[in-house]
Amino acid sequence: MTQSNATTTGRRATAGRSSASPAPSARATQKVGSTRTLQTETGADGQVTSRVRRTVLTGGLRVISEQLAGTRSASIGVWVGVGSRDETPRLHGCSHFLEHLLFKGTSERSALDISVALDAVGGEFNAFTAKEYTCFHARVLDEDLPLAVDVLGDMITNSTLAPEDVEAERDVILDEIAMHDDDPDDVVHNLFAAQAWGDSPLGRGIAGTEESIRALTRAQIARFQKRHYRPANMVVSAAGNVDHAALVRLVRRAFGRNGFLEGDEPPVPPRGHARGRRVTPGLSEATRPFEQVNVVLGVAGLHRQDERRFALGVLNTALGGGTSSRLFQEVRERRGLAYSVFSFASHHADSGLVGVAVGCLPSKLDDVLAVVREELAKIAADGITAEELSRGKGQLRGGLVLGLEDSGSRMSRIGKAELVYDELLSIDEVMARIDAVTLDDVHAIARELFTQPEVLAIVGPA
Repeated sequence: MTQSNATTTGRRATAGRSSASPAPSARATQKVGSTRTLQTETGADGQVTSRVRRTVLTGGLRVISEQLAGTRSASIGVWVGVGSRDETPRLHGCSHFLEHLLFKGTSERSALDISVALDAVGGEFNAFTAKEYTCFHARVLDEDLPLAVDVLGDMITNSTLAPEDVEAERDVILDEIAMHDDDPDDVVHNLFAAQAWGDSPLGRGIAGTEESIRALTRAQIARFQKRHYRPANMVVSAAGNVDHAALVRLVRRAFGRNGFLEGDEPPVPPRGHARGRRVTPGLSEATRPFEQVNVVLGVAGLHRQDERRFALGVLNTALGGGTSSRLFQEVRERRGLAYSVFSFASHHADSGLVGVAVGCLPSKLDDVLAVVREELAKIAADGITAEELSRGKGQLRGGLVLGLEDSGSRMSRIGKAELVYDELLSIDEVMARIDAVTLDDVHAIARELFTQPEVLAIVGPA
């Protein structure tokens, strides 16, 4: 399953005052049953517009919420610190398989009951698996939050993993893998990751392969769930018209099934990044009967805790982050070499990638590669202009604020920060770090990254 793209009308974040306790990280020790206020935001009139709190329950389960003034929706997510990079070759695709199976029924609800429960109140309900975490999420009217919490708690702690459901969902996942194999964008990005990280968990696709999915057994999936779906490895996050104390009571009841919250294990800290994971340069190609050639050209990037990620964000925006970017203007507007061209930066606990993705006609492949390499060389040698710096910062600031207008995005922000980062930065703090980026910062990171050996993936007709 993939993350829903639906949006809702919410309250726009405003440039008011923001205070934050020195944002206790997930590594910090917090007594079971205690609650901390992590951030408080106020508007121009001094009224509180947002407050973020965190409570640690028995078993190490963390409950974090952001109460937003003036909203009528509530979004909730269960974030589990396990993804495809936690799988051995024999378990390739297990995280994604398990994500699917948790929707198939519990001892209290059938798969239909789970679907009907949220549909009946107009809620949105979905899940997604990433390389380093899995998330189950719902968005409902504030009055229906107790129902959403109960359904999610039932799924996480009480799923049956019935043998017949394992077999039925196996076919669904095989269809999904085949669908992705028909999508040139998916194929080329998977090929790019495989070249960069090789036959390692980071280099493998999230969904698994036909061979690995056919070989997975119910017993293997159940053991995987027991090992990783522990309260200490989870975060429940909610945002919107949410009362934190009431939410904690709901979570304690919903997740208390079958003794799930028993024990005194401390919360699992974020993945470490002391040792960087090496990226392997080189060329990887695949033949597919597509009309276009799809290309990803990139280099090793930054891990997610690297403070230079803000400078990289500005650089990425100037390079290929919009219609005014260098790549869009040079590749599409001036030369007409491709319809779609953009740059990206991905961050993981111990590694990252920066790249450029292009789709073009086979006859234009050589020209496209030459132009992209030329632009990367220019930006490595000379950096960006003051105008590009200002425009890049503005684009990042606007994207940040506009992207946090609904309760779902707010829920994701605090949940992901609690699970995978050492700190929860306030919106004002993120803005300040973006504003602090200088031309020298951008030039330094461009020179460091774009003088490395390249990783190149190409997918298209023979």
